[in-house]
Amino acid sequence: MARDHRNTLPSEDVTSPMPTPIKMPALSPTMEEGTLAKWLVKPGDTISAGDIMAEIETDKATMEFEAVDEGTLASIQVEEGTEGVKVGTVIAMLAEEGEDVEEAAKAAPSGDGDKTSSDSGDSKVEAEKQQREEKVEQEEKRTEKSAPAPASSGSAPAAPTDDDGKRIKASPLARRIAEQKGIDLSAVTGSGPNGRIVKADVESAKPGAATPAKESAAPAPSAQKPASQGGDLDAPYEATKLNNVRKVIAKRLTEAKQTIPHIYLTVDVRLDALLKLRGELNESLEADGVKLSVNDLLIKALARALQRVPACNVSFQGDELFQYTREDVSVAVAAPSGLITPIIRDAGKKGLAQISTEMKELASKAKDGKLQPHEFQGGTASLSNLGMFGTKQFDAVINPPQAMILAVGAGEQRPWVIDGALGVATVMSATGSFDHRAIDGADGAQLMEAFKQLCENPMGLVV
Repeated sequence: MARDHRNTLPSEDVTSPMPTPIKMPALSPTMEEGTLAKWLVKPGDTISAGDIMAEIETDKATMEFEAVDEGTLASIQVEEGTEGVKVGTVIAMLAEEGEDVEEAAKAAPSGDGDKTSSDSGDSKVEAEKQQREEKVEQEEKRTEKSAPAPASSGSAPAAPTDDDGKRIKASPLARRIAEQKGIDLSAVTGSGPNGRIVKADVESAKPGAATPAKESAAPAPSAQKPASQGGDLDAPYEATKLNNVRKVIAKRLTEAKQTIPHIYLTVDVRLDALLKLRGELNESLEADGVKLSVNDLLIKALARALQRVPACNVSFQGDELFQYTREDVSVAVAAPSGLITPIIRDAGKKGLAQISTEMKELASKAKDGKLQPHEFQGGTASLSNLGMFGTKQFDAVINPPQAMILAVGAGEQRPWVIDGALGVATVMSATGSFDHRAIDGADGAQLMEAFKQLCENPMGLVV
């Protein structure tokens, strides 16, 4: 009897190619949302693993987003320039090999624009809610030229207008919330594409009187004044939206000053020997294309001082004190997006030439917004140098969870006692800011003295 082979034929459950959703990545441990600054690809482009797809502004810097899968870019779900994109939000769809691109594009989250957020319940993540709202906004844009919906439709309220009769751009959900809370949309600044008012804008707005019917009301003089939260300064101004880096700087430094008991210790350092050694070293390193800066030597001096006074190479961690066995010096660099601190790791064991080479590379990448997370995350102590701007002395704010930062000013000619006689020397003021929860004043003073000695007797920096 012949065996029936019909049941051995391939069945319909053979796995077929599935589109791959590309989601907003978490490019730093503290990143919760970001700005999709720029797309470097377009729908229809062939994508390979490692290709740079977009530039994303995180809470630290503007970084490149690399593809991890390969295929064809089917669609872009979040347009460039969009701010506040939550981590995990689908930003594009990728069609795998053998898959229809149009079908892959259709497989993107639809958003279910007609459903309210209550329909999804707690099972839907915030990114999906935002995606739905964006879809609603897109649908509304397509129907703006058609007749407006009747006021009694039970959906979103009719689109409001400003005093000039111009339509205020707002999503249906935003208009509903504004109506419920009694918020005047003409006074709300939209954060969506092209200044569109979205859900987050009205949720953060203060309730007030609903927009009154337009009658013969006189123009409000307050429209020319700064926002109330900024104070009534009665002066012309231009408002600039904060980027993610500046927001994080503001948040972290505010927390630092509010939660960390700072203690400040200042010493005056004679730099003549250090400057002489720098000149001699640069002559010997010229053939290697290395040119040491004063800052390179100060990085090394701080690292060596931490080796001599390890009690300052610590961080306060609640009910624990972390004692570090390596000197990772974060160096403040002014970048277009804001202050960022690339790290010279294990600076105490590195030679001056290596420190100089690494610092130049890191500073260049910081100014171009090309730093990778491992290049600026961490550090056991910080150095901030404003001497190149002529600043004589300043007190820096500690960058938590670090427990100290060294602020150095400009070297300048000052009266100085040299071999028992009054003379002139090149002197720099250096101020250490210490977390008094982790570092006692005596330990901080020892560190400042060690730093001073290393700068004034700099041969300790080359051994």
